[in-house]
Amino acid sequence: MTDADRVAELLRARGAEAIDHPGGTLCAHLERVQHKLADLGASRRLQLAGRAHAVYGTDGFDVALLTLDERPLLADIAGEDVERLVYRYGACDRSRTWHGLAETRQVWDRFTGACEALDAEDLRDFADLSIVNELDIAEHAPEFLAQHSDFIRRLTAEWAPLLSPSVADEVRRVLG
Repeated sequence: MTDADRVAELLRARGAEAIDHPGGTLCAHLERVQHKLADLGASRRLQLAGRAHAVYGTDGFDVALLTLDERPLLADIAGEDVERLVYRYGACDRSRTWHGLAETRQVWDRFTGACEALDAEDLRDFADLSIVNELDIAEHAPEFLAQHSDFIRRLTAEWAPLLSPSVADEVRRVLG
């Protein structure tokens, strides 16, 4: 069994298939994000993080499949590097982080209040994961895009220097 299979098994065991999410279930959304990242040529680390990105809940989706005390469980299954990216994504205080991220390179933790400066690779992975997540919701929940399209367009324009070329192309495909 691959690490991706083990992550998928953990998500199902924690009820992701029964949790509503814009465009279907949380399980389906997480799988789509993983596959989209794979299609866009993302690293294996980023693909696995895409599959698990909401296990601790997020600033925009407050349903957790794992408690913060269970971080070692995900690290054992997916690797510590993947778990750190998943934690960073879930812990991100979007109101303090998203605007200005391209300049500050800092992610604020909504659980601890701490601030982390990211290196170039972590910054790109964080930005790519965040945008691919938003694009998946936009594609599968038209009401979301209708309500938030201006914000997503501003965010993706601001983050353009951070995004991998394939994710930037995906932004143009989805948003026009």
